[in-house]
Amino acid sequence: MRRLAVVVALTLVGLPSLAGVTEYSVQDIAGWERERFKGETTYEVDGEGLKARCGNSASGLFLRQTIDLRATPIVEWSWRVEHVYDGTVDEKTKGGDDFPARLYVVKDGGIAVWRTRAINYVWASKMPVGADWPNPFASQAHMVALRSGPPAAPGAWVHERRNIREDFKRFHGRDLETIDAVAIMSDCDNRGGTAEAWYGPVRFLSE
Repeated sequence: MRRLAVVVALTLVGLPSLAGVTEYSVQDIAGWERERFKGETTYEVDGEGLKARCGNSASGLFLRQTIDLRATPIVEWSWRVEHVYDGTVDEKTKGGDDFPARLYVVKDGGIAVWRTRAINYVWASKMPVGADWPNPFASQAHMVALRSGPPAAPGAWVHERRNIREDFKRFHGRDLETIDAVAIMSDCDNRGGTAEAWYGPVRFLSE
């Protein structure tokens, strides 16, 4: 599956900027635009959060919105996974480019699609925490492993906090004032497996 589609599909014109603190509930996220690449990962709100069920599929939920990184450079969210994938497959290859949970942030290149850039925060199966590498389908998207391996305990939620502006400087060499989209995705199409993950609210903060 060509992950380049994730990057270049997010073409945006003239959407309003966010200011202050903005929170998207799991109900909000469930209403984001669906983007299908192979089959369909299902997303539904349950008693714990937004549950993703992946079965040889890859599809995500996208918010196409200009986000002002001068006002809200920080993104926070929580997530958990039921299990991870077989750790024998190299996640830096196309065959291993599946993750039970991901969150994207995207800067759209407009008609110059080659200028589009994305950071893809993932829950890895094998790559160690802190590892980063170019996406094997599209080098414009950079992968960052925030978690690795199975959860510490069944049902354990973990909290993430990233400075998006600093991460774009580090991984893409760009000091951005805005990004244009945020997305979540659970995918298992390259391995032909299954996965279950849960996502909590996503927040954009000043600090």
